[in-house]
Amino acid sequence: MFKKTLGTLAVAACAALAVLPAIAQSTWPDKPVKLVLPYPPGGNVDGAARIVSEQLQAIFKQPFLVDNRPGAGGMIAGEFVAKAAPDGYTFFMGANGPILFSPTIFKRNAYDWKKDFAPVSSVSFTPLVLQVNAGTPYKTIGEFIAAAKKSGSALTMASPGAGTTNHLVSEYLQKESGAKWLTVHYKGNAPATTDLLGGQVQFNFDQLSVAQPFIQQGRTRALAVTSAQRVPSMPDVPTLQESGFKGFEAQTFTGILAPAGTPPAILASFSEALQKILADKAVQAKFETLGAEARGSTPKQFTQFLAKEDARWMPVIKQANISSE
Repeated sequence: MFKKTLGTLAVAACAALAVLPAIAQSTWPDKPVKLVLPYPPGGNVDGAARIVSEQLQAIFKQPFLVDNRPGAGGMIAGEFVAKAAPDGYTFFMGANGPILFSPTIFKRNAYDWKKDFAPVSSVSFTPLVLQVNAGTPYKTIGEFIAAAKKSGSALTMASPGAGTTNHLVSEYLQKESGAKWLTVHYKGNAPATTDLLGGQVQFNFDQLSVAQPFIQQGRTRALAVTSAQRVPSMPDVPTLQESGFKGFEAQTFTGILAPAGTPPAILASFSEALQKILADKAVQAKFETLGAEARGSTPKQFTQFLAKEDARWMPVIKQANISSE
């Protein structure tokens, strides 16, 4: 009888232990949550993080703290999160470069998104625009590509840095069009834009939110956008797909990832909250001021999106031999 009682107690104890993770997950979060960013304050990703953190705090009744950790192409932040405890209190909010490109370009085995992270949700998508200095003669994307295909073309493109989305979109269009130009890398977007406006370089690809004021002022001319659909704020500017480059689509995305091993219930809860937040019209209006479209997703959808982007861009990086030590 005594042995039977001990056996019953042991089974009960095991059952109790088995439900502890579920109980812990159901109370998540019960302390502040950290969103680690690979960029300094300011800019699209930081702005997006501050929009969603405010809304997340209202839903979960816990602070969602924005922790800016720039450097090494975004890998300082990414590596920090990859090595963090998978307990639902540290997340990586990044973009194309830090999530997908940097570990390959910088040849540093810091992390692999497929192994070291658990995708949570997309947050926003921002198209880029191909803009030329207003002093150039190009009025259409056709004229521009034709000029870039001529032998001895002197076209130069301002890049904010090797391996940025801006740079890779440029390489992608060269690959798809057969055109060639010289890429000039700058230490950030500000000096690249300064030289574009000054005429030292002829064109660039830039996020819509950055480029649009110069286009409106007549200092640059928009030839095409990289999104699949035309941009509502610039309805007269065609997409590259419309301009003959079938399937060409490229956008800067922001998204949230957790350390691998984070409980699925936490990922699901976080993702559901983000989808609700990002579907709100008032929140969408805030993202529009950043030139972005707010759009959440399930963990599965975001994982599929990242896999598709990975397959699209890795061949571009290899073909263009893009690297940075």
